[in-house]
Amino acid sequence: MKLARSALALIAALMLGAATPGGLLYAVDGAASSLSAKVPFFGIGSRSAGFPAVSGSIRLDQAHPKDISLDVAIDARALTAPDKLTLSRLRGEKFFWVEKYPAVRFIGREISFTSPTSGSVRGELTARGVTQPVTLQVTFDRPPMQALPGEAITLTGETKINRYEYGMKSYRLIVGKWVNIQLKARLVPQA
Repeated sequence: MKLARSALALIAALMLGAATPGGLLYAVDGAASSLSAKVPFFGIGSRSAGFPAVSGSIRLDQAHPKDISLDVAIDARALTAPDKLTLSRLRGEKFFWVEKYPAVRFIGREISFTSPTSGSVRGELTARGVTQPVTLQVTFDRPPMQALPGEAITLTGETKINRYEYGMKSYRLIVGKWVNIQLKARLVPQA
C-alpha cells in the first residue's frame, strides 16, 4: 500500500509539471532560445555573432529564492556571423577555437531578485577552457516563483565580458575588448 501511494505521488508530481522537492525545474527550449554577442568594431560600429544552439536547465527553489541552479550550454560550432571571413575568424584559433573548445557554458549559482520578475544571477562563464566570474542581469516574463505548474516562462539576460580574459586577444586595434552578450531562453517545465 505504501508503494502504491509513493507511485501515485510520483505520477501526480509528473502531471503537475515543474514542482519538485528541490524546487521548480525547467529545461531550455533550444528551438525558441538564442544568444547573441556584440563587440565594438573599428571604434565606430559593431559586429555581432549569433549562437542559435542553446541548451540547459534552471532550478528555482520557492522556499529559498536566492538559490538557483542555472546551467546553460552554447554550441560554439553553430555560431553565425554576418559574413564568411568573420565566421571563419570567430570559429578559428584566435577566438572561439571551436575544434578544441566546442562549447561555451554558464553556470549560475545564486540569484538576487530586485523585483518579482528581475534580478542578478552570479555564476561562472567558461569559454576556451577559461572560467571567469560573471553576473547576468535577468528578466522573466512573469514572476518565476509564482509560476503555475506546467507553465513555460521566458528569461532574457545580458552581461558584458572582457574577451581578453578568455584568451581572445587578437585584432586589438580593430575589435574592442568588451563583448555585450544577450540571452533569450524559453523555459519549459520538467518533472
